[in-house]
Amino acid sequence: MPIFRTVEGGGFTEIRAAIAVAEHLSFRAAADALSMSPTALSSNVRALEDRLGIRLFNRTTRSVSLTSAGEEFIASVAPSLAAIEQAMQAAGSHGTRPSGTLRINSSVTGAHEILTPLIQAYMARHPAVQVELSSESRLVDVVLEGCDAGIRLAESVPAEMVAVPLPFGLDFCVVGAPGYFADHPAPRTPLDLAAHSCIRSRASGGGIYRWEFEQNGETLEIDVPGALTLDDQSLMLKAAIAGMGLAYISRAIAAEAIATGRLVTVLEDWVAGSSPLCLYYPRNRNTSAALRALIDLIRADSGSRG
Repeated sequence: MPIFRTVEGGGFTEIRAAIAVAEHLSFRAAADALSMSPTALSSNVRALEDRLGIRLFNRTTRSVSLTSAGEEFIASVAPSLAAIEQAMQAAGSHGTRPSGTLRINSSVTGAHEILTPLIQAYMARHPAVQVELSSESRLVDVVLEGCDAGIRLAESVPAEMVAVPLPFGLDFCVVGAPGYFADHPAPRTPLDLAAHSCIRSRASGGGIYRWEFEQNGETLEIDVPGALTLDDQSLMLKAAIAGMGLAYISRAIAAEAIATGRLVTVLEDWVAGSSPLCLYYPRNRNTSAALRALIDLIRADSGSRG
């Protein structure tokens, strides 16, 4: 059956309502997300179930869950609806000033790097655009997540995506609290870390991150010792400030604590060079005016620094 025949007469609203319920597993939360009344949302879902002739959700007074047919339907239709909505938004934005919502998914460290100055400068130039910047450690599928673009290390950008190099990268540093150094001599070389308590980091793939150093062409990757392992840079920052050990952390995240003296940097002569960051977006997809404006800003900034 052709899609437009099945979704005529408000069918898109019904499908959008069902997707929201599947995401939140709550009719009330889904209604809030769509700015609908719970009654209207429930009516839309029920109408869709009647149209399809299947039950999408198991409902009790305490919980909502997808039926097997519901799981299959939502998995099939959600990416298609997101693509249609993005195409409509992109079509409406051609030849007009950037407007609407620009959704970007970034690594946590990347988000700290781009918030200022890139996103700050972008929003100042394009006040009609609303920016939604989400951050997480794992690499997500920006298409399935309904995002316009992603920010990741250049080496992590999926091959099928269009990559736009940013004019800056990720810079890391080794830091510790003054109180920690009152009881421990500062390391002079990376090998001295063997005698220190280090806050270890678990990478998104599950393994322990090896601290990276370089000097005069010599590179080192060290699995540092430590009783505490974390997977979030903000937690690592908090632990380092509390004197729980040395941390290998994004310089952008640690900048304020360093400036105020709550953290002290060490091994600066051994810090590895910047890791390049890229903005990336799907190939062969309509690009909205909002995203094109961000790409233009990045390229202009890169040109001015070249």
